[in-house]
Amino acid sequence: MTSVPPVDRATLVATRRDIHQHPELGFEETRTATLIAERLKGLDYDVKSGVGKTGVVALKKKAGRCVLLRADMDALPVEEANAVPYRSKYPARCTHAVTTGTSRSDSKSRAGWPASTWAAA
Repeated sequence: MTSVPPVDRATLVATRRDIHQHPELGFEETRTATLIAERLKGLDYDVKSGVGKTGVVALKKKAGRCVLLRADMDALPVEEANAVPYRSKYPARCTHAVTTGTSRSDSKSRAGWPASTWAAA
């Protein structure tokens, strides 16, 4: 069994707060998509950007079992009601970055790639 590396909680929290402070409406998520693509490349994923305009699709370079993660990264055009230090810096925009689906495949390929770990945003 492969061991999972420790999670850098401080970096995860800082990244979430950064994305929350810089919300981008649908099909305008260029900053967020760039951040996601850079992080995935740093984790040794092959990354395709610009999918469906601003989407990101990534595949772990090492073949093996496949886990598909899908997440929305667009903001909603609403005023944020929270009074937190990482509040949105843009009026009438509130981030709703939430993982919305997960699936698993042991052998099927996606878009011509071998089975492995997939991430899509």
